[in-house]
Amino acid sequence: MKLVFIEGPGKQESIKKYLGPEYVVFATKGHVRDLPEKSFGIDIKNNYEPEYEIIPSKSSIVTQLKKLAQKADAIYLASDPDREGEAIAWHLATILGLDKDALVRTSFNAISKKAVNESIANPTPINYDLVNAQQGRRVLDRIMGYKLSPLLSKKIRGKLSAGRVQSVTLKLIVDREKAIQNFVPVEYWNVSAELIKDDKKFKSDLIQFQDKKLELSNKEEVDKVLSVIENAEYKVSTVKRQIAYSKPPAPYITSSLQQDAIKKLKMTSSSYTKCAQSLYEGVVIAGEGKTALVTYIRTDSTRVSTDAQFMAKDYILNNYGKEYHPGKFNEFNTKENAQDAHEAIRPIDLKYTPEYLKGKIDEQYHKLYTLVFNRFIASQMSYAQYDSLTVDILAGEYKFRSSGRALIFDGYTRVYKVQDDDKNGINIPALVEGEIVKKNKINTEQKFTKPPVRFAEDTIIKEMEVQGIGRPATYASTIMTLFNREYIKTEKKYLVPTELGVMVTEYLEEYFPNEMDIKFTADMEKQLDDVEVGKVEWQDIVDKFYVGFNKQLEYASKQMGVSMPKSAPEPSDVKCDKCGSMMVYRDGKFGKFLACSNFPQCKNTKNINQPSIQISETGKCPKCAGVVSAKYSKRGKLFFGCDNYPKCDYISWDLPLEEVCPICSSKLFKKFNAKGKETILCNNKGCTYVKD
Repeated sequence: MKLVFIEGPGKQESIKKYLGPEYVVFATKGHVRDLPEKSFGIDIKNNYEPEYEIIPSKSSIVTQLKKLAQKADAIYLASDPDREGEAIAWHLATILGLDKDALVRTSFNAISKKAVNESIANPTPINYDLVNAQQGRRVLDRIMGYKLSPLLSKKIRGKLSAGRVQSVTLKLIVDREKAIQNFVPVEYWNVSAELIKDDKKFKSDLIQFQDKKLELSNKEEVDKVLSVIENAEYKVSTVKRQIAYSKPPAPYITSSLQQDAIKKLKMTSSSYTKCAQSLYEGVVIAGEGKTALVTYIRTDSTRVSTDAQFMAKDYILNNYGKEYHPGKFNEFNTKENAQDAHEAIRPIDLKYTPEYLKGKIDEQYHKLYTLVFNRFIASQMSYAQYDSLTVDILAGEYKFRSSGRALIFDGYTRVYKVQDDDKNGINIPALVEGEIVKKNKINTEQKFTKPPVRFAEDTIIKEMEVQGIGRPATYASTIMTLFNREYIKTEKKYLVPTELGVMVTEYLEEYFPNEMDIKFTADMEKQLDDVEVGKVEWQDIVDKFYVGFNKQLEYASKQMGVSMPKSAPEPSDVKCDKCGSMMVYRDGKFGKFLACSNFPQCKNTKNINQPSIQISETGKCPKCAGVVSAKYSKRGKLFFGCDNYPKCDYISWDLPLEEVCPICSSKLFKKFNAKGKETILCNNKGCTYVKD
């Protein structure tokens, strides 16, 4: 018997069918050994030696895996192909007493017959540089979280937490909110001319004065310009026509797929994570059983294998023709700090087209898979070509510009469109340099600069990626932690810091400026990357961090007597049942509660129910076709209402979906329980259709 250890039971069936009956595939369900739950678990004086123990809930699993290992002729540690997976493999090897250099490590970048069997046939020793990079991250996170969280709980409110990535992500959201609040609009003006050639009107925008960029900030400046250009001669100075090319987008990496899933498919980061993991581990295809559809979904590399490039080439030639393949394979730059350990996210087998899978897999899986499939195919296709025209026109010393482009060859846009692809068409008449065109009228437009836009789930992930905070596998869990700690909430689709989130951020910024510095956190990620390639020891990185952190910790602890500024209590619509005064919302050790505004004369208080889950998913209003989003009553009760209120008064306890019931064709709704479990059910009371 040959024994294969994997992490998630979701891919157990997929792997087992490729290996055959002589293999036993056992799922550990993630880590089985970790730092202790109820103690610090790090020996600071002994070179930061971590104290690992069996996770209590995994004791029965460890007993099973030891019994299986004793009977096995060969053992393969096939946890996920990343730092976390390498650490899990090391913990398993330690528990089983395997030799340090034993050829037991194997992993699957894709769960296909070829990938699984090739990996099993070529096991390697455990990569201890990867293990050490994960140990360094785990120890750093434990030190910061274990030391800071009690401090916050004593200083501000009970049951608070801080984290190396979590707190800096919260700072991004808080800083954006403050920038919006402090924003002062700046006036500016746009000026354009409506010109005529051969009875054809076209627009030209004022861009320069005396070959310098022109910025108009008030009506007086505009009037000065108008006094010249109203009666000026409009002469064509340059006509530039050329073929412009648009390069296909790179195939998806974790962050870009998360962003598109949230933006285009209206998924939450948590629902995306579940869906993407299922596509990697395997989904049930009607008539075929469980099949993995995409490669590993935690990656920051845009690289694809040569086999995949040839597979895409054959597909493109057969379905679109040779002009749609560039001949030479497209290559894409991977960002500087990427680990580049795996391929980009792509389909495993192109025979599973979105058309073929329509109706054979869950609709949510189908939508996400379609994104992956089309983006991968597009990435391997020819450039799109445009006829681009730019015309500069002089009115004295003022320069106007008209531009446009028309699609000549659609290339990759036949499969996948990006934001600018639809901005096509040249509405400029044939012009030659030196000719005079007639002015029909001048248009002016007063505008004001707008404040920054709040982050949504997709844009905060993009910002985390740009700033180098965290890693692809941590983005979704970081955002959910901020929700669960009540540091942020959603307003429509945007992330807004709560009063508690602002207080925590301001406190940490005051006493722990290094740890709240974005560059500091990003540099820490780069240092962990150096551990991964064997350039530095993880203990050196931890020690360098701890020396400064401990000094800040000691200082902050001494300041415990300094009170935090408290904001005015929030009024409520609840009357005190003892004295008749209105009650207000106050923050307490265990969250918000209602207190009488007549305190201390009246000391009446009431508990309130806080929202146990945060829902950012939206639906379509069945009444006015507007957006339906999650709302919370003053008592924390979740309901769904139309964003067009008060014009539209639609409300529901459940989220309306656009899909219809496959049994009776009635509308489907999504129900959320107190723990966030989602159930899709039919609105028709006589129908039994339900889907978890």
